[in-house]
Amino acid sequence: MADKPTVAVLDYGSGNVHSAVKALESAGAEVTLTRDRQAVMDADGLLVPGVGAFGAVMEQLNAIRGGELIERRLAGGRPVLGICVGMQVMFERGVERGNDIEGLGEWRGTVRELEAPVVPHMGWSTVEVGEGSRLFAGLEDERFYFVHSFAAQDWTLEVDKPFREPAVTWSTHGSRFIAAVENGPLSATQFHPEKSGEAGIALLRNWLGTL
Repeated sequence: MADKPTVAVLDYGSGNVHSAVKALESAGAEVTLTRDRQAVMDADGLLVPGVGAFGAVMEQLNAIRGGELIERRLAGGRPVLGICVGMQVMFERGVERGNDIEGLGEWRGTVRELEAPVVPHMGWSTVEVGEGSRLFAGLEDERFYFVHSFAAQDWTLEVDKPFREPAVTWSTHGSRFIAAVENGPLSATQFHPEKSGEAGIALLRNWLGTL
């Protein structure tokens, strides 16, 4: 039997990390909750969780130089998966209640409040799976669990050949927003796989299969 893939869950102060650890273990990973820089660099995969406000998450990440760790991994082609606000901070900016906050800038675009009759968007929703997706293989008709008031709502990044086009997956709550992105070693989901039952575990298993 092959060794289990190792995943570091970045411990920078975000809430609800233990459910992510358990979900990854259920999907077949050997998981460490850590902020140790060498452990983060050495793991097969890095998961960046995120709960709460864009600005607070950026503050916590900056306090441990988390952006530098993420960038170093990506520069070496080492996979990273962001979840919820851990996805949002991968974009250039977040605008929350009048505050314009700088993100990690891995992707172009701004995270804004959803244009919907009711926010937050809380509950199970279907997704429009992006072409060439590996995360959603076999899960195209599943529902996933969302809890958020903000999202990226435009995708403008153009990729030159020979690099593969990103797989961008969408969902709708009031208007369309980005539900997931797969872009080389960097993947992210706006929903919570760890709260999405069997479909979420299967998605994490698909990600582990790419490591």
